[in-house]
Amino acid sequence: METKKLNLAFVYNVRHKKPCLADEQAVAEAEFDEPVTINGIAHSLRKLGHEVYRIEANEEAYLKLKNLKNKLDLVFNVAEGLQNHDREAQIPAMLENLNIPYVGSKPLTQALCLNKAYTKKVLAYHQITTPRFQMFYNPNEKLSRKMRFPLIVKPVSEGSSKGITNDCLVNNQMELYKKIGELIEKFNQPALVEEFLNGREFTVSLIGNDPVEVLPPVEILFDHLPNNLAPMDSYEVKWIIDNPESQIQTISCPAQLDYKKFLQIKKLCLRTKQALDILDWCRIDVRMDSEGCPHVLEINQIPGIIPDPKENSRFPLAARTAGYTYEEMIHKIIKAACDRHNIPLSPALEPAPEKATNWLVKTFSGQKAFKPI
Repeated sequence: METKKLNLAFVYNVRHKKPCLADEQAVAEAEFDEPVTINGIAHSLRKLGHEVYRIEANEEAYLKLKNLKNKLDLVFNVAEGLQNHDREAQIPAMLENLNIPYVGSKPLTQALCLNKAYTKKVLAYHQITTPRFQMFYNPNEKLSRKMRFPLIVKPVSEGSSKGITNDCLVNNQMELYKKIGELIEKFNQPALVEEFLNGREFTVSLIGNDPVEVLPPVEILFDHLPNNLAPMDSYEVKWIIDNPESQIQTISCPAQLDYKKFLQIKKLCLRTKQALDILDWCRIDVRMDSEGCPHVLEINQIPGIIPDPKENSRFPLAARTAGYTYEEMIHKIIKAACDRHNIPLSPALEPAPEKATNWLVKTFSGQKAFKPI
């Protein structure tokens, strides 16, 4: 089969404001990428030899994609969508309509995974551990007797820690109902109330379909946070404390785990990917309970991939820890989609196959339970 460079549409949403809790536009755009990130991804796609057509995911995106339909081999989509609760499904639905192959999951999975409650219902059906939860459509509903404080209150259909501020961790009914009311009013959507797990937290990046490669887990560190911040991956921690100028270490990769615990987390993530029909790539947030049992918190269908290592973007950090360059990481994501669609790619672009296992040997080789692959 003849291989060639790809004609790629690169679809994205661009952020116009730096993260800031006091700026409503900045909070609204928390999921979007900054111009420097958009430029960096486009540069890497071109560096891999592809022809790149940049398309911002606004109201003009459909017509631009339609006009390019006969030129395109594949769409590299990192767009979060502009508005409404199923927004991550917008671009995939357009591409399904136009019959253009693309990177990432189908519209149903994209919409499902953005809704934390529906995601948790599917996980519960498949007996995949996730914290006990309750939905609140208005602040007058009664809290279930099964729910135990402390609780965390979240908007049900937001990503990138939007709406999950430090005061979302509540310890009594007064704090709970105050926060529920605030989130329902601000985000115009139900609030998800979840039991807060007091164990360690990780985020796990996955690439591919069959097989799936699990990259080194990233641990979210809370030990050195200011005393006024709760031990959780809040908006304050993710976007304000964790920045290139900060002296506070908020993440570690690879996470310090024994091999059996890593296998437990790996199995949990692979089962989650299969249960939700996730394609090509994702990042899964996991937190342990007091017994050390891992639970799925939520799914990042379109993970952030900021190129600058100083930014601590978690998916690229995991890939770097595994030994991949940024371009190799991008290539592996594209190849996962190309394999599904039978689109040929040059073997010359392939990273050395041993990179998939080198980090495992380096991290776990001293442990009795570890068996080299």
